[in-house]
Amino acid sequence: MVLAGDSAGGGLALATMLAAREAGLGLPAGLAAFSGWFDLTLSGASLTGKEAADPVFDAADIRAYADLYLAGSDGRDPLASPLLADLRGLPPLLLQVGSREVLLDDSTRLAARAATADVDVALEVYAGATHVFQHDHATDPTAARAIDSAASFMRRQLEPR
Repeated sequence: MVLAGDSAGGGLALATMLAAREAGLGLPAGLAAFSGWFDLTLSGASLTGKEAADPVFDAADIRAYADLYLAGSDGRDPLASPLLADLRGLPPLLLQVGSREVLLDDSTRLAARAATADVDVALEVYAGATHVFQHDHATDPTAARAIDSAASFMRRQLEPR
């Protein structure tokens, strides 16, 4: 099995893997995240630095969603902000993100932390793309290319070893 999720679902999928690891359960073969939201502490510079370029969200939107999701809980909890977790021992990760997203840094920083933790990670940043651009795969060649890449990643992870 390969877990996948977009936006907050990417963060939830990663948090699920972390919780499974901590519980001593088997892990999926990999994770594909599309425009993942991995940091509910909202510490990425792109949160404000990409506001003018992002037609989907601005920093105030993301802060409101974080407050709603956390409901008073600590955003530094690794299950809320998997970017802050110990990533050692996780299966391969594929992180896809658009260059025009306020959440760009969530993926770029997660990729760096995963690499430091010896996790096999592929980061794909699509120039000019916006939040969860992959949804337009039927009409946008860039989105179709991203979906093809994700499908290839998933197939590789599911190959018998």
